[in-house]
Amino acid sequence: MSRLAVYIQGIYAGELEQKSPRDYEFRYDEAYRADSGLPALCLNMPKSKAVYQSERLFAVFANMLAEGYNRRLQSRTMRIDENDDFALLAATATYDTIGAITVKPISE
Repeated sequence: MSRLAVYIQGIYAGELEQKSPRDYEFRYDEAYRADSGLPALCLNMPKSKAVYQSERLFAVFANMLAEGYNRRLQSRTMRIDENDDFALLAATATYDTIGAITVKPISE
């Protein structure tokens, strides 16, 4: 089980968890969810008490990953399985991303 803290514009928004290779969960932080001035993660995941579940990495996170040659290069350089979306997300979306979302690994 691996967990990532999710930040939107540098503000802690919630937690993404990989329970198994085909079991992902995202839950909003209570304080973030309660602040009506803060945006949702994406349109299909509005702020809610509900825990979002998926058999695949949620599209909002999968779209942050490199593709093709760049993905292969990142995988080889960082020694991460090219098919491990969660590990690649944790390794590449920590600081400098194109959008407002960043993630940081949570120590167990």
